[in-house]
Amino acid sequence: MKNIVFALICITFLGACKSKPKAPEVVKVENKEVTAAQKQKAYDLGKRILNTCNTSKFKPFTTEEATEKVIQNTTLERLSSTCSKYLLKYGRFQDIKLVEVIRNNEDNSLVFRYKAEYQRKYTQKELQVTLNEENKVSAIKSTDWSDIYIP
Repeated sequence: MKNIVFALICITFLGACKSKPKAPEVVKVENKEVTAAQKQKAYDLGKRILNTCNTSKFKPFTTEEATEKVIQNTTLERLSSTCSKYLLKYGRFQDIKLVEVIRNNEDNSLVFRYKAEYQRKYTQKELQVTLNEENKVSAIKSTDWSDIYIP
């Protein structure tokens, strides 16, 4: 009897355990697979965000440029808060250089990875601009540079 109860408890416990979520399948995209228009759009919108730190002026994204979520989260107030930290730590923003493009096969989005250049060179920053299937910015992320892409 004890063995049956123990077995039922084990089965119940194992059934309640959830498996780890699967990491998104991503692949590096060759330069020729990305259109010049997509590259230019990602560059322009990414640079526009980071230039806000130099000018304190931000032209809000339109519904043709970005998703509603990005438009709501990208406000002058939020950017100003981040910019004040970046200006103190890294100096003025100078430019971004495209390093690679990654395709997320789950949602067919493209992640443009840029190295962001600042006045002070003691650390390397990364800007990731994600374009969805409609070629709208669906995410913007700034982080420390890593040679390996981490979704």
